Amino acid sequence: MPNYRTLHDPNAEYTMRDLSAETMGLSADRGPRDVVITDVQTTMVDGNYPWLLVRVYTDAGVVGTGEAYWGGGDADIVDRMAPFLIGENPLDIDRLYEHLIQKMSGEGSISGKVVSAISGIEIALHDAAGTLLDVPAYQLLGGKYRDAVRVYCDCHAGDESEPESNAAEAKRVVSELGYDALKFDLDVPSGHEADRANRHMRGPEIEHKVDIVREVCETVGDRADVAFDCHWSYSAGSAKQLLAAVEEYDVWWIEDPVPPENHDVQRAVTQSSTTPVTVGENVYRTHGQRRLIEEQAVDILAPDLPKVGGMRETRKIATHADLYYIPIAMHNVASPIGTMASAQVAAAIPNSLAVEFHSYQLGWWEDLVEEDGLIEDGRMAIPEAPGLGLTLDLDAVEEHMVDGETLFDPA
Repeated sequence: MPNYRTLHDPNAEYTMRDLSAETMGLSADRGPRDVVITDVQTTMVDGNYPWLLVRVYTDAGVVGTGEAYWGGGDADIVDRMAPFLIGENPLDIDRLYEHLIQKMSGEGSISGKVVSAISGIEIALHDAAGTLLDVPAYQLLGGKYRDAVRVYCDCHAGDESEPESNAAEAKRVVSELGYDALKFDLDVPSGHEADRANRHMRGPEIEHKVDIVREVCETVGDRADVAFDCHWSYSAGSAKQLLAAVEEYDVWWIEDPVPPENHDVQRAVTQSSTTPVTVGENVYRTHGQRRLIEEQAVDILAPDLPKVGGMRETRKIATHADLYYIPIAMHNVASPIGTMASAQVAAAIPNSLAVEFHSYQLGWWEDLVEEDGLIEDGRMAIPEAPGLGLTLDLDAVEEHMVDGETLFDPA
């Protein structure tokens, strides 16, 4: 493997907007808060997604843990950025975030893997800063609106193409697991597809989606809110037909009915129906979410915190959305670390609707941390412990690491 920490990049080395402490002339004595970052490390866990955990080490013995959005490449990017962080004070979260964005601008810090990697570091900085200051992460974001955050369960039935199978799983999750907010996939095979490439849905395909919506909504009734995910699968015309066809049912939202690249199409589809539309997980940073908010191309915004830019960036997005009275339902497929980071932000913003939970069928999700009872009766309580309020169980992390991965150094 290359040594990414010594990679030559003139853009990063000679940027005129270097925001390092040395360049900015930050030399004031902070007393006991004079702490510096000594290392940054990653470990990937083989969960129902490949979760990339990030750790920031300090000379005070405090270690902050974060999580970058899943998948390949992020670990190398985190390692690439480590030299820009070593020697810096972890309490300067906002400056360090902007410092990394600027340093990595030539390598793509507008969106994509670079932003996801920065997100993982940023979450770890919140955990470290909270621990150093002896306050929960939500306190660093301005305090809290709620003690516990509503969690919606992303459900997967035995046969997701069968309306009755989805309805049976909805009933089980509500009755047995205690959730009052659910989500199911609609982009499942109907058996009526003529061409899977052109994004067009024929009448029987739309009716199949309506059957799923009707069966699930009528089964849970007013005991739960139910959303449905389309994963960017359909054309504008088909999406409009689908939204119109489910208007009579109590749908919480339809998620990502069209591909995310064309904003004008997204706006037209959203504004065509009274059925709420949710998008946002494939848009990066506040700048990427801005037009969705300002042009009211979305009814509910769904940023993915370990992907969109981290905790402060998500808070900024939520503040901007609140100007347009748009609620936030955070997309989340993370381990307990990323999930708790999302919950901490959800506690600190007024317009939080819910945080997604995608691992209800994974028996050891909670084993990755020493704390238990993280989600009870569809709610995630916000710890009053410092930082994220979670302690990694390194034995469990090691047990579930991706093949060939290396465990973090001890704190």
